[in-house]
Amino acid sequence: MTIAVRAVARLLLAPSLVVAVAIMVKGYSDVGDGFSAGVLVALAVSLQYVAYGRRGAEAALPFLALAPLVAGTGLLLALAVGFFPLLGGKPIFTHWPGPGVHPTRIGTLEMLTAVVFDIGVFLLVVGVLVILVHQLADDEPPAP
Repeated sequence: MTIAVRAVARLLLAPSLVVAVAIMVKGYSDVGDGFSAGVLVALAVSLQYVAYGRRGAEAALPFLALAPLVAGTGLLLALAVGFFPLLGGKPIFTHWPGPGVHPTRIGTLEMLTAVVFDIGVFLLVVGVLVILVHQLADDEPPAP
């Protein structure tokens, strides 16, 4: 890849992560969107693989080796939130607090089980897509 593509890839990584966090925060006050935020982060990581190749991307982002752990954690978190209500005799994916009950707040952030589910989906999507990109990536970095 050209120097310009590598520079753009490096410059877009941090803003992509900020936008993904903004999508998740927006989900706290409206409909959650852990899937979209996860895809956005995975696309930013994929751009690193395209620009630098497998070795270059993994050298620049050493946390990529944790992708299987991230995916597993996200899956377990989402499943736990979904199936936990069964222990109380409630239907699957019953979220707390229920309708009409004021949720616990930390500042303006409302603490809901739907938020935990969105975080689980986010981690699952990021982990699985990074594993997929890693498997498809070439060992050799692209020619400059």
